[in-house]
Amino acid sequence: MSKILIGMVHLAALPGAPRAALPLEQIEARAVAEARLLHEAGFDGVIIENFGDNPFFKTEVEPITIAAMTRVIRSICHALPGCRVGVNVLRNDARAALSIAAATGAQFIRVNVHVGAAATDQGVIEGQAAQTLRLRRALATDIGIWADVHVKHARSLAHETIEREAVDAVQRGMASAVIVSGQGTGHATRIEDLRAVAGLRLGVPVIVGSGATLENVAQLLQVADGVIVGTTLKQGGATEAPLDPDRVRRFLAAARG
Repeated sequence: MSKILIGMVHLAALPGAPRAALPLEQIEARAVAEARLLHEAGFDGVIIENFGDNPFFKTEVEPITIAAMTRVIRSICHALPGCRVGVNVLRNDARAALSIAAATGAQFIRVNVHVGAAATDQGVIEGQAAQTLRLRRALATDIGIWADVHVKHARSLAHETIEREAVDAVQRGMASAVIVSGQGTGHATRIEDLRAVAGLRLGVPVIVGSGATLENVAQLLQVADGVIVGTTLKQGGATEAPLDPDRVRRFLAAARG
């Protein structure tokens, strides 16, 4: 089975965020350029998130954030027809992500806490699967919901094991895919966690959510169905740096090989 390779587009701080410095036109142009680089290099898709907006709201971002992300993501979808596009509104605004996807033509959203609850640096975040799924039904769309399990930068309060959360995410939360990550952005995903979730055979893709590198991607894809990758593709391997075309090509060669 062909593996799913998704490149991350980290947006600079958007208007209204504490670190906002760039005009939206510049943020938009860089995001479109990075998405095009990933798509033309051979990635199956891209996912866009408001990475520069930290510190993040727990569950409801401000209207300007939704408006800005809608503009940027619509530009990406328009510029790259046929590219699979995902949306992640940090920290956990699934309704905003779903609304943006429906308005722009994006195909999936990432939800950090879809079921259960997690202790995070934003406080306790509770999953809102019921609200998200009802909104998707009301919008009459089949946008995919990719749900993190034992999400990074957090500790699960409802599921002692990653397996239990994965089962709930799919069987009770109707997730389209589950994402397994390391402890934080760029941190390696434990192969043991991947094997535990993949071994459940839940009938949905199991995706690596952090820490894929040139050195470990082949091993990860022996177990996982795909990867979301960002940090290792950047200049110097720095998360907030621009993409490095050479790193992008080398990563794809390692993953496809």
